[in-house]
Formats: sequence, C-alpha cells, structure tokens
Amino acid sequence: MLATLKKAFWSFGVTAFILVLFIPGFAKLQGLRDKNIDLEDKIRRLNVENALLQQELKRIENDPVYQERIAREKMGVVRKGEIPIKIIPEKNKR
Repeated sequence: MLATLKKAFWSFGVTAFILVLFIPGFAKLQGLRDKNIDLEDKIRRLNVENALLQQELKRIENDPVYQERIAREKMGVVRKGEIPIKIIPEKNKR
C-alpha cells in the first residue's frame, strides 16, 4: 500500500510540475493567437479601405466634374464672376 501511495504521489508531483512548466507558455500562445486574429481582421479592413481610397484617387485624377465638386465643397473655390455666399445658420434660441 505504501508503494502505491508513493507512486501516486510521484505521479501527482510530475503532473503538477509539467502543468506548472507548460501552462504559462500555453496561455501566452493563446494570447498571441488572439492578437494574430485581431491583426488579420485589421489588415482585411485596411485593405478594403485602401481599395476604396484607390478608387477615389482614380476618380479625382480622371473626373473633372468630381474635381470641381471637391474644390467647391472642401476648398471654397468659385468660378470667375461668381459671388460666394455663406449661409450662417441661426443659433438655437432657448
């Protein structure tokens, strides 16, 4: 009976030692896998955004109507002879 108890104690000790040795590495591996999945998702989103920006760049380079619209809306450019009018919204009265 004492020999069986010794074997059980040693088996438990070896198992505990192996768990203590490998659990931190396994936890770190899981964390790195999660981070990798997040980064791959971010790469996919950035690739989609990059494709959309490339399309817009081509449109800006090749479409004069779009160029004019951007110049008017974002830069406030007006044609010769036009009079720019700024509409200032009224402040909310309380």
